[in-house]
Amino acid sequence: MSLPRSEHIYTVEEYLALERQSEERHEFLDGQIYAMAGESEAHADISVNLVRELSANLRDTSCRVWTKDTKVRCGPTPTSRHKSKGLYSYPDVVVVCGERQYYDQNRDVLLNPKVIIEILSQSTEAFDRGEKWMRYQTWLPILTDYLLVSQSKPLVEHFERQSDSGWRYSFISDPYSAITLPSIGCSLRLSDIYDRVVFPAEPAEMADEP
Repeated sequence: MSLPRSEHIYTVEEYLALERQSEERHEFLDGQIYAMAGESEAHADISVNLVRELSANLRDTSCRVWTKDTKVRCGPTPTSRHKSKGLYSYPDVVVVCGERQYYDQNRDVLLNPKVIIEILSQSTEAFDRGEKWMRYQTWLPILTDYLLVSQSKPLVEHFERQSDSGWRYSFISDPYSAITLPSIGCSLRLSDIYDRVVFPAEPAEMADEP
Protein backbone atom coordinates (compact mmCIF):
# COMPACT_ATOMS: atom_id res chain seq x y z
CA MET A 1 0.00 0.00 0.00
CA SER A 2 1.32 3.49 -0.85
CA LEU A 3 2.01 6.27 1.60
CA PRO A 4 -1.08 8.31 2.55
CA ARG A 5 -1.92 11.38 0.53
CA SER A 6 -1.38 13.67 3.56
CA GLU A 7 -1.45 13.66 7.34
CA HIS A 8 -4.96 15.13 7.30
CA ILE A 9 -7.68 12.84 8.65
CA TYR A 10 -10.51 12.84 6.13
CA THR A 11 -14.14 12.02 6.76
CA VAL A 12 -15.88 9.52 4.51
CA GLU A 13 -17.84 12.31 2.85
CA GLU A 14 -14.68 14.36 2.22
CA TYR A 15 -13.03 11.33 0.64
CA LEU A 16 -16.01 10.55 -1.60
CA ALA A 17 -16.29 14.18 -2.71
CA LEU A 18 -12.60 14.24 -3.67
CA GLU A 19 -12.69 10.82 -5.30
CA ARG A 20 -15.70 11.63 -7.46
CA GLN A 21 -13.76 14.54 -8.97
CA SER A 22 -10.41 12.79 -9.29
CA GLU A 23 -9.03 11.24 -12.49
CA GLU A 24 -6.98 8.82 -10.37
CA ARG A 25 -8.20 6.16 -7.95
CA HIS A 26 -7.60 6.30 -4.22
CA GLU A 27 -8.50 3.92 -1.40
CA PHE A 28 -9.67 5.11 2.01
CA LEU A 29 -8.69 3.55 5.34
CA ASP A 30 -9.79 5.11 8.64
CA GLY A 31 -9.39 8.69 7.49
CA GLN A 32 -6.28 8.25 5.36
CA ILE A 33 -6.35 8.35 1.55
CA TYR A 34 -3.95 6.18 -0.47
CA ALA A 35 -3.21 6.50 -4.20
CA MET A 36 -3.65 3.34 -6.26
CA ALA A 37 -0.53 2.14 -8.08
CA GLY A 38 -0.48 1.38 -11.78
CA GLU A 39 -0.71 -2.22 -12.97
CA SER A 40 1.85 -4.49 -14.59
CA GLU A 41 1.34 -6.33 -17.87
CA ALA A 42 0.73 -9.59 -16.02
CA HIS A 43 -1.78 -7.91 -13.71
CA ALA A 44 -3.68 -6.51 -16.69
CA ASP A 45 -3.75 -9.86 -18.51
CA ILE A 46 -4.92 -11.78 -15.44
CA SER A 47 -7.64 -9.22 -14.77
CA VAL A 48 -8.95 -9.44 -18.34
CA ASN A 49 -8.83 -13.24 -18.24
CA LEU A 50 -10.79 -13.39 -15.00
CA VAL A 51 -13.46 -11.03 -16.28
CA ARG A 52 -13.75 -12.96 -19.55
CA GLU A 53 -14.14 -16.34 -17.85
CA LEU A 54 -16.51 -15.11 -15.15
CA SER A 55 -18.67 -13.20 -17.63
CA ALA A 56 -19.04 -16.31 -19.78
CA ASN A 57 -19.95 -18.42 -16.73
CA LEU A 58 -22.43 -15.87 -15.39
CA ARG A 59 -24.32 -15.22 -18.59
CA ASP A 60 -28.10 -15.58 -18.11
CA THR A 61 -27.78 -15.44 -14.31
CA SER A 62 -28.56 -12.70 -11.79
CA CYS A 63 -24.83 -12.20 -11.20
CA ARG A 64 -22.50 -9.80 -12.98
CA VAL A 65 -18.77 -9.16 -12.83
CA TRP A 66 -17.15 -5.75 -12.46
CA THR A 67 -13.53 -4.73 -12.36
CA LYS A 68 -11.15 -1.99 -11.18
CA ASP A 69 -13.41 1.04 -10.92
CA THR A 70 -15.99 -0.40 -8.51
CA LYS A 71 -15.60 0.97 -5.00
CA VAL A 72 -16.60 -1.37 -2.16
CA ARG A 73 -17.40 -0.12 1.34
CA CYS A 74 -16.23 -2.30 4.18
CA GLY A 75 -16.93 -1.08 7.69
CA PRO A 76 -19.55 0.35 10.00
CA THR A 77 -22.16 2.63 8.48
CA PRO A 78 -21.18 6.24 9.20
CA THR A 79 -23.67 7.72 11.66
CA SER A 80 -22.74 11.30 10.86
CA ARG A 81 -20.97 13.27 8.14
CA HIS A 82 -17.90 13.52 10.37
CA LYS A 83 -17.12 9.82 10.70
CA SER A 84 -13.76 8.69 9.33
CA LYS A 85 -13.72 4.96 10.13
CA GLY A 86 -13.95 2.28 7.47
CA LEU A 87 -12.37 0.93 4.32
CA TYR A 88 -13.35 2.02 0.81
CA SER A 89 -11.42 -0.09 -1.67
CA TYR A 90 -11.21 -0.92 -5.38
CA PRO A 91 -11.00 -4.72 -5.66
CA ASP A 92 -9.47 -6.02 -8.86
CA VAL A 93 -12.58 -8.09 -9.65
CA VAL A 94 -16.02 -8.10 -7.99
CA VAL A 95 -19.03 -10.35 -8.54
CA VAL A 96 -22.40 -9.07 -7.34
CA CYS A 97 -25.63 -11.07 -7.56
CA GLY A 98 -29.25 -10.04 -7.44
CA GLU A 99 -30.18 -6.53 -6.40
CA ARG A 100 -27.22 -4.20 -6.00
CA GLN A 101 -26.98 -2.21 -2.77
CA TYR A 102 -25.19 1.13 -2.77
CA TYR A 103 -23.93 3.58 -0.17
CA ASP A 104 -25.85 6.57 -1.55
CA GLN A 105 -27.72 7.91 -4.55
CA ASN A 106 -24.50 8.20 -6.57
CA ARG A 107 -24.56 4.40 -6.91
CA ASP A 108 -20.76 4.15 -7.10
CA VAL A 109 -19.99 2.47 -3.75
CA LEU A 110 -21.12 -1.16 -3.60
CA LEU A 111 -22.22 -2.67 -0.28
CA ASN A 112 -22.98 -6.30 -1.16
CA PRO A 113 -20.24 -8.00 -3.19
CA LYS A 114 -20.53 -11.80 -3.27
CA VAL A 115 -17.07 -12.59 -4.62
CA ILE A 116 -13.92 -10.46 -4.40
CA ILE A 117 -10.70 -11.25 -6.27
CA GLU A 118 -7.40 -9.50 -5.62
CA ILE A 119 -4.37 -9.90 -7.90
CA LEU A 120 -1.34 -9.78 -5.65
CA SER A 121 1.65 -7.50 -6.15
CA GLN A 122 4.66 -6.66 -4.03
CA SER A 123 3.16 -3.37 -2.89
CA THR A 124 -0.32 -4.72 -2.03
CA GLU A 125 0.12 -8.34 -0.93
CA ALA A 126 0.57 -7.68 2.79
CA PHE A 127 -2.49 -5.42 2.88
CA ASP A 128 -4.63 -7.81 0.79
CA ARG A 129 -3.75 -10.72 3.08
CA GLY A 130 -3.91 -8.78 6.31
CA GLU A 131 -5.96 -5.70 7.15
CA LYS A 132 -8.12 -5.79 4.04
CA TRP A 133 -9.01 -9.48 4.44
CA MET A 134 -9.76 -9.05 8.13
CA ARG A 135 -12.17 -6.22 7.35
CA TYR A 136 -13.82 -8.10 4.50
CA GLN A 137 -14.54 -10.98 6.88
CA THR A 138 -15.86 -8.65 9.58
CA TRP A 139 -17.98 -6.22 7.59
CA LEU A 140 -19.14 -8.01 4.44
CA PRO A 141 -21.62 -10.64 5.65
CA ILE A 142 -22.82 -11.47 2.13
CA LEU A 143 -19.27 -12.18 0.87
CA THR A 144 -18.92 -15.90 0.09
CA ASP A 145 -15.54 -16.11 -1.66
CA TYR A 146 -12.22 -14.27 -1.51
CA LEU A 147 -9.54 -15.18 -4.06
CA LEU A 148 -5.89 -14.14 -4.06
CA VAL A 149 -4.21 -14.55 -7.45
CA SER A 150 -0.45 -14.49 -7.77
CA GLN A 151 1.06 -12.75 -10.77
CA SER A 152 4.58 -14.13 -10.22
CA LYS A 153 3.66 -17.83 -10.47
CA PRO A 154 0.59 -19.98 -11.22
CA LEU A 155 -1.14 -19.94 -7.84
CA VAL A 156 -4.69 -19.07 -6.78
CA GLU A 157 -5.72 -19.12 -3.11
CA HIS A 158 -9.38 -19.45 -2.19
CA PHE A 159 -11.15 -18.54 1.03
CA GLU A 160 -14.72 -19.90 1.03
CA ARG A 161 -17.33 -19.03 3.67
CA GLN A 162 -18.80 -22.04 5.47
CA SER A 163 -22.27 -22.54 6.93
CA ASP A 164 -20.95 -21.70 10.43
CA SER A 165 -19.54 -18.39 9.06
CA GLY A 166 -15.99 -19.74 9.28
CA TRP A 167 -13.74 -19.83 6.23
CA ARG A 168 -12.20 -22.80 4.44
CA TYR A 169 -8.83 -22.28 2.75
CA SER A 170 -7.66 -24.07 -0.39
CA PHE A 171 -5.33 -23.35 -3.30
CA ILE A 172 -4.48 -24.59 -6.77
CA SER A 173 -1.13 -24.47 -8.57
CA ASP A 174 -1.56 -27.23 -11.15
CA PRO A 175 -2.27 -25.71 -14.60
CA TYR A 176 -4.82 -28.48 -15.27
CA SER A 177 -6.81 -27.86 -12.07
CA ALA A 178 -9.64 -25.43 -11.39
CA ILE A 179 -11.12 -23.29 -8.63
CA THR A 180 -14.79 -24.07 -8.05
CA LEU A 181 -17.14 -21.35 -6.76
CA PRO A 182 -20.40 -23.11 -5.85
CA SER A 183 -21.90 -19.87 -4.53
CA ILE A 184 -22.13 -18.50 -8.08
CA GLY A 185 -22.01 -21.77 -10.01
CA CYS A 186 -18.63 -21.11 -11.61
CA SER A 187 -15.43 -23.04 -12.20
CA LEU A 188 -12.21 -21.27 -13.23
CA ARG A 189 -9.36 -23.25 -14.76
CA LEU A 190 -5.87 -22.12 -13.84
CA SER A 191 -4.78 -22.28 -17.47
CA ASP A 192 -7.55 -19.82 -18.42
CA ILE A 193 -6.74 -17.44 -15.56
CA TYR A 194 -3.11 -17.26 -16.72
CA ASP A 195 -3.74 -17.29 -20.47
CA ARG A 196 -0.89 -15.37 -22.22
CA VAL A 197 0.83 -14.57 -18.92
CA VAL A 198 4.61 -14.98 -19.01
CA PHE A 199 6.10 -15.60 -15.59
CA PRO A 200 9.51 -14.30 -14.50
CA ALA A 201 12.31 -16.74 -15.16
CA GLU A 202 13.41 -18.74 -12.15
CA PRO A 203 16.89 -17.71 -10.97
CA ALA A 204 19.51 -20.19 -12.10
CA GLU A 205 20.86 -22.37 -9.34
CA MET A 206 24.37 -21.57 -8.29
CA ALA A 207 26.81 -24.17 -9.56
CA ASP A 208 28.72 -25.96 -6.84
CA GLU A 209 32.17 -24.55 -6.45
CA PRO A 210 34.98 -27.03 -6.99
